Amino acid sequence: MWSTCTALVFALVAASSFTPGYVLELCQNISPECHSDHNTASNSQSSSHTVKSKWTLNASSLMHDLNQFRVSCKKLLEALPIDKVDANFVRTVKNCIFSKSIPTPLKGPLRLTAASKDVIEGILDLDASVTRSGDFLHYASGGRLLPGSVPLAHRYGGHQFGYWAGQLGDGRAHFLGQYSNKKGEVWELQLKGSGKTPYSRSGDGRAVIRSSVREFLCSEAMHFLGVPTSRAASLIVSEEPVLRDQFYNGNVKAERGAVVLRLAKSWFRIGSLEILSQSGEINLLRKLLNFVIDEHFPFINPDNPEKYLVFFSTVVNETAHLIAQWMSVGFAHGVCNTDNFSLLSITIDYGPFGFMESYNPNFIPNTSDDEGRYSIGAQANVGLFNLEKLLVALIPVLTQTQQKQAKIILKGYANIYQMRVHQIFKAKLGLLGEDEDDNDLIAFLLKMMEDTESDFTMTFRELSEVSAKQLLNKNFTQMWALDDLSHHKHFSDWLNKYLFRLSRQQDDSDLDRQHRMKNVNPRYVLRNWMAESAIRKAERNDFSEVELLHHILSSPFVTQETAEEAGYAARPPQWARRLKVSCSS
Repeated sequence: MWSTCTALVFALVAASSFTPGYVLELCQNISPECHSDHNTASNSQSSSHTVKSKWTLNASSLMHDLNQFRVSCKKLLEALPIDKVDANFVRTVKNCIFSKSIPTPLKGPLRLTAASKDVIEGILDLDASVTRSGDFLHYASGGRLLPGSVPLAHRYGGHQFGYWAGQLGDGRAHFLGQYSNKKGEVWELQLKGSGKTPYSRSGDGRAVIRSSVREFLCSEAMHFLGVPTSRAASLIVSEEPVLRDQFYNGNVKAERGAVVLRLAKSWFRIGSLEILSQSGEINLLRKLLNFVIDEHFPFINPDNPEKYLVFFSTVVNETAHLIAQWMSVGFAHGVCNTDNFSLLSITIDYGPFGFMESYNPNFIPNTSDDEGRYSIGAQANVGLFNLEKLLVALIPVLTQTQQKQAKIILKGYANIYQMRVHQIFKAKLGLLGEDEDDNDLIAFLLKMMEDTESDFTMTFRELSEVSAKQLLNKNFTQMWALDDLSHHKHFSDWLNKYLFRLSRQQDDSDLDRQHRMKNVNPRYVLRNWMAESAIRKAERNDFSEVELLHHILSSPFVTQETAEEAGYAARPPQWARRLKVSCSS
């Protein structure tokens, strides 16, 4: 049985089409200290204790008055060109990075339905009490501009579902400005759902409650899972009717408009460079690259003639690590277009995402993805495709020699990714040291999970909670996921191999192993049925479950009584199988 395992290694990964190769000397180990500065905040499979808020500001150092809060657009406005046409109509835009665009206020009455205290206090230096003010409602919904704000919409393009889509851009998002907090961090504030821009195409510039609830909850949930991500500060809803055909079947209905105030260190994405390269705006391409490198890749010497190559190598490395982390928590982004892939390798633009329930490498969260291009098992290959498009965009600024080196770097992506996945899944199983059979052990577990349709999150979590004695006796009382797995005909063979591997770990107690595994295997993730339950209540003006989920998912590695009572770690309800999520938002 085990001799046949080699070909099955990481069924989840779907990386068989990768070409082995080499990469510039970059860090590839599991240590978070090994990553470049722009990702270290949440770039490792870290424990709930380390992922939780790292700030220790006392209440007196926080701002209680929004009039003290200022953003700045000066750096971007001085460094990068703005659209010469100062008007808000839809058009093709050339020779600029941003267009000025004023948010369109939501029609009231407005209601703050969720706010992240971790973001409000830990990033924005504001006392959480300010969110209860009328001023905050207007600032965070687009009705009033923050002091220092010059609202902008970003011009970018992208490959969507494999094809060049031309100009895209911020069609319903407004950049408000940069905020430099007391820790010396610079964050970019952006409203999503705040009205039309020159890039709205045929859209209305709005977002609705269901998509905004999902974005708010998942942004914060991913952060506390330890996955690099944009953040969400607040969710404001209105009574403004917004027409949507949710499943593109002609069934148009009125939903309510909502705005999310979200943050990232940068919102530049692969498509930001593609549009400039495709349009032949090479000087501007070089200018934007220099700006991104200076601001977000400080370890790259701006005078280094190889700086664009080092930049590319870094993005290759960090993208491989990001997607490996997605896989480690069963996250499928749903729309992995180049315009949704951050140059800083953080997760952005939450749309028809999903956390895999029953283990299935072909899991597709997005009903609009008829061909399964963005299935969970295809994400690594899609990452490679997107990096290939990034290289195409960079070709005008690379020498012939650098282009050849960049292709070699790209060939190393598969090795980086597979090594990271190997490290992560070893940690998920509590394995220490190196053993030549570890690949087989991981791969056969995944194959058994696929055959038995075992739950991805809870199988690993219950392996974390079960003792070695319980494993040996196959005592899986109240462990529904492990019970499902144990019905596989090869489960006993795998279990014996696993227990033998654990027994050979020196100076490692069973309690130590359980503790380690609990810190990398969450008990709670934002399953689609949980989000849907909260959305259905929210659409009836009951935001209690949004608040409950936000609270619980801020400590996903800790067993919580309220979460257990809500069934968030129980077998998903039957109706969850019928859920559909689309790009319509």
